[in-house]
Amino acid sequence: MSKETAVFAGGCFWCMVEPFEAMPGIEKVTSGYTGGHKENPTYEEVCSGTTGHTEAVEVVFDNETISYPELLNIYWQQTDPTDAMGQFVDRGDSYRPEIFVNSPEQAEAAQASKEALDASGRFNKPVLTKITKASTFWPAEDYHQQFYQKNPAHYKRYSELSGRKTFIKEAWEEA
Repeated sequence: MSKETAVFAGGCFWCMVEPFEAMPGIEKVTSGYTGGHKENPTYEEVCSGTTGHTEAVEVVFDNETISYPELLNIYWQQTDPTDAMGQFVDRGDSYRPEIFVNSPEQAEAAQASKEALDASGRFNKPVLTKITKASTFWPAEDYHQQFYQKNPAHYKRYSELSGRKTFIKEAWEEA
């Protein structure tokens, strides 16, 4: 097995875990914070907007079973890539969509994927998701990990009422 790590920010990290965990070749998905300047930030600090971090997921995967470009396809289909300042009801820098790359190969694949999505005409606005060199990933508090499994009713309500499920259906499933 050849392990690799991918880091994706797409709004509330609660909704970013399940789509990756459901795929073969995924070893672990961790909710956390990245892209900021404070060491070991807390949820409250990140939400305050003072740390520069965004909520993200770290995906450890076997690149012989699932490729990084396949992960990028999953990522795009969980976000509104035309909204740079949050996702759905979650607004602000701590919910910004961003791809954090760990290698030149990931950077190249992410850029190619973004350009292809932008050129596809799927959205009538430009794809604004940033691609950034990865920095330290700080795992979130335990109560945020695998939230969809620990609190299925709350997770279901949130993912529907936030507008995420409707957007995904309209942008990806009906297109």
